[in-house]
This record gives sequence, structure tokens and C-alpha cells, in this order.
Amino acid sequence: MKRTSRDIRTANRYEVLRQIIASSPTSRQELAAATGLSLATVATLVGELLDLRMITEVGFEDSAGGRPRGLVAVNSGGGALIGVDIAETYVRVELFDLALGVLARAAEDMRPGESRPEQVVGHVAAAVGSVVAQAGVEGARVLGVGVSVPGQVDRDTGVSEYAPNWDWHDVPLLDLLAEQVAYPLYMDNPLRACAVAELWFGAARGRGDAVVVNLGTGVGAGLVLGGGLHRGVSNSAGEWGHTTLVLDGRLCHCGNHGCVETYVGAPGIMVNLRELAADSPLLHPEDQTATIDALARGVAAQDPVAVKVVRDTARYLGAGIADLVNLFNPEVVVLSSWVAANLGEPLLHEVREAVARHALRRPLAATEIVLSPIPTDPVCLGAATFALEGALQSVGQRTAVKRTTPARSRTAPPS
Repeated sequence: MKRTSRDIRTANRYEVLRQIIASSPTSRQELAAATGLSLATVATLVGELLDLRMITEVGFEDSAGGRPRGLVAVNSGGGALIGVDIAETYVRVELFDLALGVLARAAEDMRPGESRPEQVVGHVAAAVGSVVAQAGVEGARVLGVGVSVPGQVDRDTGVSEYAPNWDWHDVPLLDLLAEQVAYPLYMDNPLRACAVAELWFGAARGRGDAVVVNLGTGVGAGLVLGGGLHRGVSNSAGEWGHTTLVLDGRLCHCGNHGCVETYVGAPGIMVNLRELAADSPLLHPEDQTATIDALARGVAAQDPVAVKVVRDTARYLGAGIADLVNLFNPEVVVLSSWVAANLGEPLLHEVREAVARHALRRPLAATEIVLSPIPTDPVCLGAATFALEGALQSVGQRTAVKRTTPARSRTAPPS
């Protein structure tokens, strides 16, 4: 779809604010250099952000031989953003100020069998209410709620088109949420959320090409190509977890056999453990989180079963990541989400060795493989940036409507 001048202006406004958040305080001249926009364009966009109280003037700095340059910085108290991470086993919600600092957190566990849309919506509404109350913010200061939901989503209509782990098909999730959450709502999936979080604050910051591998119950890859988020023609790019790793392998929720996800997602890791030692005390058959936690503790204690399960998982993961390295030639591959965070350095070490066995030498030599450095939930952080983008799109058009559907635009810097 061709972008309109308004779309381009919104993307430019978003990029300027992103740079201010990354390097406050900063001058208009520095912003022009960082974004590639003209000084006149930057000055106009800064004026708009000042009018919106998203940023503030904070003084001057000397310039060589000229008059002092005015400095601007984020106005942290100028509004609040909420990021929602809906996963197969939990709902996490974080409330942020405009500098994307966390002001409040809430979480709701989702037990097996609690995945009906109305149940998920109830958990989200409860957690959103909790963070607003904890932070003590007025409702009018909440600029929007970004919602990350697993699977394939239509972010323009707010529909969860397909979530294989729940067998959701065409669920109008944002419409259901709008009945209980009285703020503008914006939706995408965790692949995009994690990629945006890494672009803004993590290992992909300043990188032109990066792959962010999500390791949770589900598995996928957020793609940063040419400095921008790559979505694909139907917002479906990155479904690497449903590429075939083993011919005629394990049955996947998507209906195919041998998908990457069935070997390196949390349920797949539990199968790896069960096949190695069915009676292992490390295995908690109905609890993914407890099993991954037990494996992490076991590796730290050099338990031979735990060590072998993580090594076997890394062999599968390394083969899949080698494909990503060969295909996209990225500067960095980031291991993100809760399974990667829990298994940590031992998993990373084994993955690096496994990738080295499978990837081509030249692209591998240019690629770092790292754990996500983001200390908070990267999905919540990325989802909050969806809300920030939406707020910038609706400049001058804020009304009291319960739900705002964002126009097509990018949630990353223009390429």
C-alpha cells in the first residue's frame, strides 16, 4: 500500500521522538544529523512534539562559533503508555512514562484450558486496571495500550487471525478488549514487539540488519532489514518457528510436522527432556515455566540430564539459526523472550557452537549472537511503542472514543 504524505510525516515524527528518547537532551541539529531529515523539517516536528507536551525545552549548549543551540528532552510526565504481553502461559502488563521507563507492573497466570478469548480479555483488563491504579495516573494521561498477541494478526482491524497454540481463528480481539479497556488500543505480535524493543533499547540499536529470535511457548523471528522492521505483505514475516526442521518430525499445532517450534519452544524442550529421561524430577508435565526453571538450575549444578537437554535443544536451535544467518546475513542475532532469558549463557554458548557447525563461514563471520540485554519484558516494551506510534498518528484527532484503529504505518524508523 502506497504511503501518504501523512503516513510519512507520522513516521518522521516518530523517528524524531525515538531519537530524543534515545539521546536526551539533544539539539535540533543533532536530530537532523541522526535522522537524515532537514533542519527545517526537524524544527517543525520538534515544535509539534513541544505543543503535545511530549518533549520540553531544557536549556542551551554552546556551539562552535555560533549562537547557543537549544536543547530538548523527553517530558516523562507528559503521558503514559501501556504495553501488554499476552503469552500462552501468562499476561504481563507494564505502564511506562514517555521516556519508556517502567512505572508499574502486573501479571496474571493463564492455566491450561484458560485460553478462550473472553478469559484472555478478562486477564488483560484486570492487569491494565492494576497498573493504572498502582501508578496513580489519570485516565486522560494514558495515550494508548499496545497489545502483543501470539500468532498472525491483522493490526489494522485488530483481529487475531490465527494463534495455533490456542486454535484461535479470526478472533476480533481489540473489539472484545475495547468493551473493558477504555483507552486507544493497538495490536501486533511478539515478533514485531521484541524486534522494536531491541531496535530502540537493545542489541539491535544502531544496526541495519538484525534477527530477534523469540524463544517462548511459541517461536519466531523478528526481522530488522535495512534499519527498519520487516513485516511482509500480510504482516506475517518472521514465522520461522513454522519452517520445517525435521522431515516427518513432531506434529505441530499448525498442522505440519517437524517445525522448528516443536523442538525449541518450551513444550518441545519438555519433549526433549521426556525422551531422554521420562521420570526425571526436572520435568513438570503441566508446567512449562517450572520445567524450564528446573533445567536452568540443573545446568548450573552440572546435572548431566539438564546439560544434555540444553545441548540437544541448542543443536536444533543452532541449525535453525544458521538458516537465518545464511538467508539474511544479519549483523546480530538476538535470543529473546522468557526461555532464552531463563536458560541464559549456557544456552547461548551451545547455540554459538551449533550455529558455527551449520552456517556459511562468510555470513557467520559478520554475525554476533547475543542474549537480549533488555532488563524488563521486551514484549511489553515493544508493545508500548505500538501505542506511542498510534498516539503520534492521532495527533490533532484525539477524541473520547474507546478504540482507535491505527492506519497502516511503520513501527520502526523509515528505511
